Amino acid sequence: MADIKKIATRDSYGRALKELAAQHKDLIVFDADLAGATKTNVFQKEYPDRHFDCGIAEGNMMAAAAGAAAMGLVPFASTFAMFAAGRAFEQIRNSIGYPHLNVKIGATHGGISVGEDGASHQCCEDFALMRSIPGMVVLCPSDDVEARAAVKAAYEHQGPVYLRFGRLAVPVFHDEDTFTFQIGKGEMIQDGTDVAILSTGLMVNEAAEAGRILKESGISARVINLCTIKPLDEEIVLAAARDCGKIITCEEHSVIGGLGEAVCALLSEKHPTPVKRIGVNDEFGHSGPAAALLKEAGLSAEHIVEVAKEFCN
Repeated sequence: MADIKKIATRDSYGRALKELAAQHKDLIVFDADLAGATKTNVFQKEYPDRHFDCGIAEGNMMAAAAGAAAMGLVPFASTFAMFAAGRAFEQIRNSIGYPHLNVKIGATHGGISVGEDGASHQCCEDFALMRSIPGMVVLCPSDDVEARAAVKAAYEHQGPVYLRFGRLAVPVFHDEDTFTFQIGKGEMIQDGTDVAILSTGLMVNEAAEAGRILKESGISARVINLCTIKPLDEEIVLAAARDCGKIITCEEHSVIGGLGEAVCALLSEKHPTPVKRIGVNDEFGHSGPAAALLKEAGLSAEHIVEVAKEFCN
């Protein structure tokens, strides 16, 4: 069996910007002294006059991006998730969200898979922060194909978009020739009737693997990819609740304020359903290899299987 290709979605981000720029002269990129890490240097090498290094001044970068959008350009403001969602929150809220400007925020290095950079850089609060801003679209793609499609969709969308990308290389499981992406629409990876596993980002591959293992154990698991955290695909979530009767959510984010809470809020109002949330359990991360940190936090196929078996039995 051939090895599965692995690509970090931050690499997909840089590649997608370069590809889009060839077609759209209004696309520009801002970066906060991290072009090598966010991979916007791929764009910079091709279009140096459309790439602006704002230095380690993320708030100012967001304000500059707002100004560019007000002039009719389509800026992608790029930095680590911790500095985008965290340090620059006030500028995003007031300078981008409040006037509903057409700024795209490319936030790389999200979640604990940042690894050795440690707790100060492991942003597990960004979904919660960005979901709270009225009109903000929040996207977290699962692999290279979806990430590049999400960047394209973000460009085409009128209004602010927050895109979260990862540092860790993850398996590419989508077929680029057949895959289609739409903001606000989820994707069924595997059908099932006993339990539904709703996941986002790098947890989608883990959920799919868990689904295969559970099938071998006689448990029919529906696996759903929710790249769009906001606006949530209510139709696919409610259908899963009606058909399966049990929901598990999986995210590389705090269990507070992210995908799990978005799903719980929807179900509590429209179709009360038992839910188990898998995520970072209200704690900070620490320095270490990404794979070890994910396993320690229970962000693995093996842990999803354990939770699902206990839930179903």
